[in-house]
Amino acid sequence: MPHAPRPAAEPPPLDGHALKGKRGLQRLLNAARYSADGLAAAWRHEDAFRQEAALAAVMIPVALLLRLPAVETVLLIGVVVLVLIVELLNSGIEAAVDRDSYEINPLGKRAKDFGSAAVMLALLLALGTWFAILAHHFL
Repeated sequence: MPHAPRPAAEPPPLDGHALKGKRGLQRLLNAARYSADGLAAAWRHEDAFRQEAALAAVMIPVALLLRLPAVETVLLIGVVVLVLIVELLNSGIEAAVDRDSYEINPLGKRAKDFGSAAVMLALLLALGTWFAILAHHFL
């Protein structure tokens, strides 16, 4: 009795290990795509990120228009970008904790509180930097 032809095997689903071996330009292209995906997801799902990004869209041009010394301009822009970076990390912590359960767990709460505290410190640093530089030049 002849055997029925075997169906073509489907390739296994990709996991993170399949992407680790990429090198050179392909690795850079993948990294750029993942970064764009992360920014898009933060914009779609995180109110705080949208608010901080909107503020950055105002503050960065203002920093450039002030015509301050280059180091101070970089500081003004850098602390604004730092807030966005810390917010993205905080959102990552929240997503990782929520992935397993929405149940309030003491360790999950602690992780989320740490992320929130980091955002608060970044915001205070930005506020203090902007105040110090603007006060030095304009008050």
